[in-house]
Amino acid sequence: MIGRKVEQELLQEAIEKDRAQFVVVYGRRRVGKTFLVNEFFQNRYAFKHTAVSPLNENMKPKHNLMKIQLREFYYSLRSFGLPAGSSVPSDWFEAFHQLQELLEAKQTPGQPCVIFLDELPWLDTPRANFVPAFEHFCNDWVLARKYVKLIVCGSATSWILDKLVNNKGGLYGRVTLPMFVEPFTLKECKEFFHDGGYAMDDYDIVLSYMAFGGIPYYLDQFRKGFSVPQNFDALLYGRQAPLGDEFDRLFSSQFAHPGELQKIVTLLASKRAGYTREEIAQKCGITTGGGLTRMLSALEKSTFVSPYIPFGEKLQKYRLTDPFCKFYLKHVKDNRNRTAYWQSMFNSPAMLAWSGYAFEDVCHSHVRQIKRALGIGDVTTRESSWIVSGTEAERGMQIDMVIDRDDRKICLCEMKFSQGRFSVRRDYAEKLQERIRRTMEFTGNSKPVISVLVTTYGIERNEYSNRFQKVVTMDDLFSL
Repeated sequence: MIGRKVEQELLQEAIEKDRAQFVVVYGRRRVGKTFLVNEFFQNRYAFKHTAVSPLNENMKPKHNLMKIQLREFYYSLRSFGLPAGSSVPSDWFEAFHQLQELLEAKQTPGQPCVIFLDELPWLDTPRANFVPAFEHFCNDWVLARKYVKLIVCGSATSWILDKLVNNKGGLYGRVTLPMFVEPFTLKECKEFFHDGGYAMDDYDIVLSYMAFGGIPYYLDQFRKGFSVPQNFDALLYGRQAPLGDEFDRLFSSQFAHPGELQKIVTLLASKRAGYTREEIAQKCGITTGGGLTRMLSALEKSTFVSPYIPFGEKLQKYRLTDPFCKFYLKHVKDNRNRTAYWQSMFNSPAMLAWSGYAFEDVCHSHVRQIKRALGIGDVTTRESSWIVSGTEAERGMQIDMVIDRDDRKICLCEMKFSQGRFSVRRDYAEKLQERIRRTMEFTGNSKPVISVLVTTYGIERNEYSNRFQKVVTMDDLFSL
């Protein structure tokens, strides 16, 4: 298994504890949650069930989803040993009573009883009364038996957090281990590709990360022998593209009202700095009440959107941070039927502009590695971008990342995605000096300013290269 060392250690500790465990595994769709659990337990369960996807193409609106979910749950019970004389449960209370009887009949003394319920939120269909039944099952049976280890999993992160982890009712404080599964880092992506026999160097891997992030399922779709642009085209463009409809599936599988959330995400994709809550409400035609709060919270919990306060400002903004959503909305949505689209775009001005912005996003998701390269891994910091509007007296400026440090220093980071060593020219050197001057004026010279370059292959030494006091390279981004 690539990465996931901490997650495996936590699961092992949970199994070895002499008390019941209620483990909740959650994270973005396609991030590898089910794979992690199945690989760790080697599919050795006292009981396992995967809910039926409501996105099934053969599922018609007239179908009673509750009956379908109960019937499939019953078939899982039968496959794990429920007697043939039993019948399909009429509701979830009866279903969990059948599960209790099954597990009690087959329990081996001294052995843990591992239960895995995958895609749990899908079981909570309209009018199913699922949550009360599940609460009763956990409180009355699971948590009363030291040997029981209940593992539940789901991509609907907002549901998982609201109904389980942060539950204020019958499941308050019952989750013993909430486990958020994160996307791969660049280092883990490198291990993934090399382990799979792909001929990709670090530059290729960064390019792939820009479009697909560290999502294992997407990376596993790459075809060996294809270049990165060829893989982009094969996976996203044309009628047979396996990820061509992934954007819609991402939202339909995780949210009850995907259309409204997609509208917000599409808006945020139009502006890198993002929008304030009031701007989102105005531009999307949504009231600023509880409905918008729930939608933004759901997007944040699902890691599609991140709130932040830009350096030097007070109002919080929301920006789109999911690489796949950004790439899809910018380059795929309106070009899906064009074959070899990305190969024809490679090294074009549009592609080079995109790669520059996308590299900034990669750097923002690898702040820990950048801080370690700067020798400030243990310093508390706040990271944000900084955009200053121009005036008649001075032109505007944009700083890719400001690292505001608690040791009373500020790092101004410039990100440059270059095919070779980055060369600092005279005009760019003057721009850097201007940014440092204006930053010091803004802070009242209370914090020394350090100019940092984050780039692929380092810096070409010339008379202007010393404008950068620190240089972080692609190798640093691939560190632990």
